[in-house]
Amino acid sequence: MHADKLAIYLNDHLAGATFGTGLARRISRRGRSGVHGAELEHLAEQIADDRKSLLTIMGALGLPARRYKIYGGGAAELLERLKPNGVLHSTSGLSSLMELETLRLGVEGKTLLWRTLLRVAQHEDALDEDRIGQLLERALGQIDTIEALRLAAVEANFSQGVYRNATGKR
Repeated sequence: MHADKLAIYLNDHLAGATFGTGLARRISRRGRSGVHGAELEHLAEQIADDRKSLLTIMGALGLPARRYKIYGGGAAELLERLKPNGVLHSTSGLSSLMELETLRLGVEGKTLLWRTLLRVAQHEDALDEDRIGQLLERALGQIDTIEALRLAAVEANFSQGVYRNATGKR
């Protein structure tokens, strides 16, 4: 095993997982009282658990978690909040849509992590292929959940005839 390369790779994914966990929690907090509140909370819990699973895998391989990567992922999530959304002092529906799309991209990346680790597990006894397979299946389910939530946000944002130009024609 190329431990140095794998450590860099896993720490990069740890930074992404830190970002994604923060984003998922924020989306969940904001949507807590809405119709999708329980679904968002469950999704945020799963994403946080997946980050813990990555740390467990790194520990099993004897690979250190680099604090600067963790802090970098957390800082990126905080900076993402500053992105203009067309509304002052609050969030817009467009922010929710963009956050769901960003979260989906992160989970897509996580599926690639689990697929990579399944391949590495063929040569590394410290990795549990069954557990990694379960993590992959869960990530695929998360993508389906996020996509359903994203489509609901699309409807909420763009179902009022916004496709018409200034003359009223499509």
